[in-house]
Amino acid sequence: MKKESQPRYISLGSATIISIITLIVGVIIGANWHTLYLQFSPYINPNQKITSPIKWDELNEVYSQISTNFDGQVDKASLIEGAKKGLAASLGDPYTAYFDAKEAIEFKSSLNGEIKEAGVGIEMMKQGDYVVVTRTLPNNPARKAGVHAGDVIFAINDEEVWNKDADLIASKLRGKSGEKVKLTVVREKKKVDFELVREKINNVSADVVYQDKTAILSIYRFSEDTGSLVESFAKDFKSKGINKIILDLRNNGGGYVKAARDLLSLWLDGDKILIQKSTTSGQNITYAKRGQAILKDIKTVVLVNNATASASEIVAGALKDYKKATILGTKTYGKGVVQTVLELSGGSLLKITTAHWYTPENQTINKTGITPDLEVERSYNDINNGKDPQMDKAKSL
Repeated sequence: MKKESQPRYISLGSATIISIITLIVGVIIGANWHTLYLQFSPYINPNQKITSPIKWDELNEVYSQISTNFDGQVDKASLIEGAKKGLAASLGDPYTAYFDAKEAIEFKSSLNGEIKEAGVGIEMMKQGDYVVVTRTLPNNPARKAGVHAGDVIFAINDEEVWNKDADLIASKLRGKSGEKVKLTVVREKKKVDFELVREKINNVSADVVYQDKTAILSIYRFSEDTGSLVESFAKDFKSKGINKIILDLRNNGGGYVKAARDLLSLWLDGDKILIQKSTTSGQNITYAKRGQAILKDIKTVVLVNNATASASEIVAGALKDYKKATILGTKTYGKGVVQTVLELSGGSLLKITTAHWYTPENQTINKTGITPDLEVERSYNDINNGKDPQMDKAKSL
């Protein structure tokens, strides 16, 4: 039995993604292979013809042989969960993943920075074969101890995790408030150890600092409230006489596409902010602005780096195409793919790549990134010494 809800648009993950949640609830028939069939039968696009249907009998044969012949206790529910994860992982797509019910709750919470357990205040993302720190949160354990953006996570409590995914690493860093956790990172080809004490994490999605007539607007991720939060900042700019904005998108791995659109709507008058294309469904979707462009006449500089990804690239790409800002820093990450999140039975989720997105001028940034107008590096030595040549250059423009 299937039940579909009205689609709504979100963007997910450490690298932001435009997502359409379609609620499809299957019927669970015990802890057997029918569970897997019902959850992964071809419903993602009901109009799409399936030319190579899965041979469920062959999968069921493996399941039956394991259940019958394994010399040990078999947890049939775990077998089914493992098979679901294996189907998603077999695509070889770093952005497609299956989340069980517990993981799904954590995944949804992470989109809005809701950290229920105590942690150390690190945001991270997968870059190639490694998980890299993209940001440490102000006034939280990791930043206080000296963990930096760009550090490669190597081990937690002496357990090597450098080849694990970001979600698993994040779960190992969380725990009870007051507990100690040992974090080992690789920095400039050397291992560095930190002993951190978990705390309740305060994690805002954006903030603003004023220096003379310049507003330094930092967006840490695109949460559901980011658009309204930044709009509230923007309404104060006129009364404060702000004549320049530095929009800092460095180390921002993404978030909700609605928040990215709401942010862009403060600068852009155009009807085209983002184009989404899918070769599978044949659909092209154009996203238009919302509201009034109250910042369109204020000089803007956008800071980016190699950890600026997904929704952040949507913002930087559109502002660059419309020539509403100077893009400064280093080439961005290059994530121009769209994920659809499907809510499955039992509270589990399937996040799957379904389309690519393009800038208003129909340019793809997937695997290529956005080249800044002004290239300015910020080295490890700069970070270690508290220097920020990118910000300094932005202030001088």
